[in-house]
Amino acid sequence: MRVEDLAHEELLELDPEGGTVRFAGQRALVIDAVAMGLLRKYLVENFGTLAARTVLTQFGFAHGWRMAEAMESDFKWDSPDDWVRAGSRLHALEGLFQIAPGSDDPQSPDGIVFVASYEAEQHLLHFGRADVPVCWTISGLTSGYLSRSTGKEIYVLEDRCMGQGYAACHLFGRTREAWGNDRAEELRFFEPNRLKECLDVSLQRVTETLKLAERKLREHRRALVCVAKDVEEPLGMVTKSKAMRDVVELARRVAKVDATVLITGESGSGKERIARLVHDESTRAAGPFIAVNCGAITETLLEGELFGHVRGAFTGATHDRSGLFEGANGGTLFLDEVGEVSPGMQVKLLRVLQEREIRRVGENKSRRIDVRVATATNRDLLHGVAEGVFRKDLYYRLKVVELRVPSLRERRDDVLPLARILLTEAAGRMKRDISSLSPDAADQLLRYEWPGNVRELENAMERAVALARGKRVEREDLPEEVRDAFPNPMTLSGPVRPLDEVEKEYILAALELNGGNQTHTALQLKIGSATLYRKLKKYGVVAARSPSQRPLGEAQ
Repeated sequence: MRVEDLAHEELLELDPEGGTVRFAGQRALVIDAVAMGLLRKYLVENFGTLAARTVLTQFGFAHGWRMAEAMESDFKWDSPDDWVRAGSRLHALEGLFQIAPGSDDPQSPDGIVFVASYEAEQHLLHFGRADVPVCWTISGLTSGYLSRSTGKEIYVLEDRCMGQGYAACHLFGRTREAWGNDRAEELRFFEPNRLKECLDVSLQRVTETLKLAERKLREHRRALVCVAKDVEEPLGMVTKSKAMRDVVELARRVAKVDATVLITGESGSGKERIARLVHDESTRAAGPFIAVNCGAITETLLEGELFGHVRGAFTGATHDRSGLFEGANGGTLFLDEVGEVSPGMQVKLLRVLQEREIRRVGENKSRRIDVRVATATNRDLLHGVAEGVFRKDLYYRLKVVELRVPSLRERRDDVLPLARILLTEAAGRMKRDISSLSPDAADQLLRYEWPGNVRELENAMERAVALARGKRVEREDLPEEVRDAFPNPMTLSGPVRPLDEVEKEYILAALELNGGNQTHTALQLKIGSATLYRKLKKYGVVAARSPSQRPLGEAQ
């Protein structure tokens, strides 16, 4: 029998009643190509690329070896060479690829060229364009068939692949000795121990990550139970205030769709935590979450960080490097301080958001990406648009949905629950037995305006834990600006009161805060000591000593 005589009519046997399919005399299965693509996706996402490639390569090798055995026993060939060359023809008849005319021997000097690779097609569908050849199963399949039919260890490797963007796939078959050391790392995918090594590494990494996450979650839950039992806590956030609950509710709603999100708010208010909430509540939760501070990186470096570069693109670029957009494939890329991005980078970001593809620095081809973009800024971007420093089209592209994170002074109901949680976490890190705030310290936390928001509160709690003498934080353990905070300005909840009455209450509260020291109180109120004395005398608060030393409540 000749290779040219192989045809579906003779190879394919269908038994509708028995429910079996045979191909080349062996029981076969009809499996959907997309299902195989989903299997590849699952392997890559759960065990890593190295383990996935090893599994598919060795699976292909076993399949090819079995096929060669079947073709030897069930067919009479005109020559041993026909048996060897039949492999490529059989694989094409199985629907794996289409051979280019005159190219059916991987061992020839020109190798084998084929198009319509199902494996490259599925990789492009699920992962986008690759940096390396991706026909792993087909390489293993061809290697297994050749190794069995020739009686020698033949390894087939790709040097060009449709999954990389080439018009066709190109494979060569060589013995291990013929390959030498040039592609020794790729040959390791055929080694039985390679699979165990890759799976061990993958499982160890997954196990360590899960253990760490579980430990952190247990510690966090324990802290919450101890210090803030009445706080709703979505993914580590305190949401006792209505303002914060509204933001979280909106974030959860927008997380269900792949819309671009712009998160606004003051520095330290928790914008990245909201971005993580959007990611964790979305269908991309299993994918990566990558955050980058655009304001901390120069324009040249930022382009390389986001888009990657190819070898030789600039001085020091000794190898190809993928960027953060590619690293975030299947997940979320969080661009913090996006208002700091230069006009040149704004144009490039706009193109990425519109085209959903990037181009590495120094490269002339585009790569598809599947990334959700979330951005944050403490600037008024609309004001920047009006001044001409921020592109209007990019602004509206980023602001599909805006989430405004309230400042800490706008969510005072959250101050004490947050403070207690941060206190417990800081005490845990420093291994100190401190778990509560004194009433006086708690009162001062509520009086302070917190211009640095949650970040400032966290630093204040860390300082307090470091300085506390006992098992609770006292007022003197707090930063000076917090200790000296005046009562918060009163809000109107009833009829308007006379100004003199409000002024009296405020001055008396400030005097009490300073322990009756009139000199210190006058300095803080930015009025003269004589003026303060006259007002106190008017209120009936006088003393026998000089005005600067009269304590509160002493009669004249």
